[in-house]
Amino acid sequence: MPKIKTNRAAAKRFRRTKNGKFVYSKSHKSHILTKKSAKRKRSLRKSHVIDSTNNKELKRLLPGL
Repeated sequence: MPKIKTNRAAAKRFRRTKNGKFVYSKSHKSHILTKKSAKRKRSLRKSHVIDSTNNKELKRLLPGL
C-alpha cells in the first residue's frame, strides 16, 4: 500500500495540540493595521481552536500530525 500524503497547504495553516485539537492563526494581521482597532488586532494575535465539526476533515488532510 502507498503511504498517505499530508496536504501541505493544510500543514502550513494548522497544527495539532497534545489533546488532539487543531489550532490556527487568524488572518488580516499583516497590513492596513491603522484602521483596525487595538482590540481587534489583539484578538488576531491569539491562536484559535478549530470547530469540532471540521476535525474529521482535518484528520484526513493531516494524517502524520
